[in-house]
Parts: sequence; structure tokens; C-alpha cells
Amino acid sequence: MKNLSKRNKGFTLIEILVVIGIIAILAAIVLIAINPARQFAQANNSQRNANVNALLNAIGQYMADNKGDLPDVPDPGEVDEALCNDLVPTYIPAIPTDPKSNSDGASINTCADVDAGDVDYNTSVDADGRVTVSAPNAELGATISVTR
Repeated sequence: MKNLSKRNKGFTLIEILVVIGIIAILAAIVLIAINPARQFAQANNSQRNANVNALLNAIGQYMADNKGDLPDVPDPGEVDEALCNDLVPTYIPAIPTDPKSNSDGASINTCADVDAGDVDYNTSVDADGRVTVSAPNAELGATISVTR
């Protein structure tokens, strides 16, 4: 009787390896389902969408206060120092920057600091006077563009 109880204690090497294999497979499935890179890209796109709308709202408020006159919207696109001077701080507290290109996420408070490529949002005005603000660096193949 003593010999049988000693032999049945513990797990065999095969049993332990099977459990480790199952845990590894489950961990891989969870990582694929969560996909942190996709989550970060979606968060960045949400921030870009909010920034595009904030810029367009600021331009709309400027136009309402100035009898329909547009601010100095650069042609063909980049947000520049002239647009910043028209909007900051009256219509928007700071010019937002792209979340991927600006690692600390800080906006530009001083318009003299705005250089080409700093903001990464494009603005344009069509022949009918409609203003379009877009985020050309959107991730996951998304198109972020709003026209009013």
C-alpha cells in the first residue's frame, strides 16, 4: 500500500507540457484579439478626428465673427503661422498637432513656433467657399476629412 501512494504523487512531464502548451495557445489568442497596436492606432485616429473638428469649428467661429470672411487659410494645405495667428487664442486655445508625429501630445500655443510639417493637418477652401480640414496621416487606412 505504501508503494502505490508514493508513485501517484505529482504530475508527469507530459501533463505539465500539455498544460503549458494550452496556456501558450490561449495567451496567443488573447493577444491577437486585443491587438494593442490596432488599439493605439484607433486611439490616434480618434484624436485626429477631434482635432480636425476643433480646427474646423474654430474657423467657423472666426467666419461668424468676421462677417463670413475666411481666416488666412493656406493654399494648398498646411496649417501655418498666419492661420494660427487668426485662431489662437480667441477661437481655439492652441493649434493641435498630430498624435503620432508629436510624441508628447503637446499643442502649439505660440504661433511663431508653427513651421511647415509641425501640425500635419491640411486645410483648403474650394470655389464655393467651403473649408475642408483633413488629417493626411490617419492610420489603418482611415480617411479623416471634414468639410463645411
